[in-house]
Amino acid sequence: MTELLYLDDSYLAAFDAIVTAVEPDGVVLLDRSAFYPTGGGQPHDLGALVAGSQRLPVLNVTKRGADTLHQIDPACGLPQVGAPIRGEIDWERRYTLMRMHSALHVLCGVVFREFGALVTGGNMGVDKARMDFELEDLSAERVAHIEAVANAVIASGRPIRWRSLPRDEAFQIPDLIRTKINLLPAHITEVRVVEIEGLDLQADGGTHVHNTREIGGLQVVGTRSKGRINKRLEIALTPAQGSVAEGDV
Repeated sequence: MTELLYLDDSYLAAFDAIVTAVEPDGVVLLDRSAFYPTGGGQPHDLGALVAGSQRLPVLNVTKRGADTLHQIDPACGLPQVGAPIRGEIDWERRYTLMRMHSALHVLCGVVFREFGALVTGGNMGVDKARMDFELEDLSAERVAHIEAVANAVIASGRPIRWRSLPRDEAFQIPDLIRTKINLLPAHITEVRVVEIEGLDLQADGGTHVHNTREIGGLQVVGTRSKGRINKRLEIALTPAQGSVAEGDV
């Protein structure tokens, strides 16, 4: 079982761990990790595992049960089980994904508040992201309104917080699940919730910034009809006034 450090601290760019298992194909398991594995529409982190003079690039990160799997190239060498190792996150990529994920939560909160529309799908990358909504109308005027309101929220500097709650307590929160289908597995006993103050509160396991101003802004770069009551918004980030360097938080 891997202790998931990113759940408490999205800004952790380096960490120390112990190698608990190594598989012949280059999969490395650690007792603790800040690497985010692909899931929930958010891509995995990149970076490296450093053991002494060995620097092993992390090519992929996935989940298998309660374990986080760090994929390295076995041709570069394999660390020893039981050895101490240092994980280093590709911070520029991670921070961009944090900003993008928080931007999607702003978008989701604005569309839900303005039109009561649930999310039917979504995905994100470092360059752009998409979110699908249960909407019939996505006119140019409506898109412009959504973008303007979202950017006003971002500029207002709202705090973003996350915490874990017992499942029964979490599900007493109105509109906690903003997706059309509840994707939260039944065996999950604790639910991590992410809150944008005064706008959005929902179950989420990804990484986020601490304040909406860090997002910079968002621009709607595309729309698409996915059905009569299913519409897609594609967004890209606009520059933040300043980024957070490793160790600043």
